[in-house]
Amino acid sequence: MAKKKKSKSSRKPSSTTNSKRRFELLEGESIDQCLDRIAREGYTPVRRTEEPIFEEVSKNGETSYQPVDRTIIFEAVPVKHEQ
Repeated sequence: MAKKKKSKSSRKPSSTTNSKRRFELLEGESIDQCLDRIAREGYTPVRRTEEPIFEEVSKNGETSYQPVDRTIIFEAVPVKHEQ
């Protein structure tokens, strides 16, 4: 007799989904220093993203947005301790 397939909706959500944390690279901090800070807090980075910072510029009555900087953000999950 064939086995029933479990539907995707019956799967339990991953426990790491709720425990992700975002770390922003602080001003004057190097990437290595940020990674050390993440490790000290008991997390492991899983993704790095760069988000632009825009400035509103009004020229001839028109408003436009110009990128002026960027911020680096790391997503991290708690370190799993093996026993």
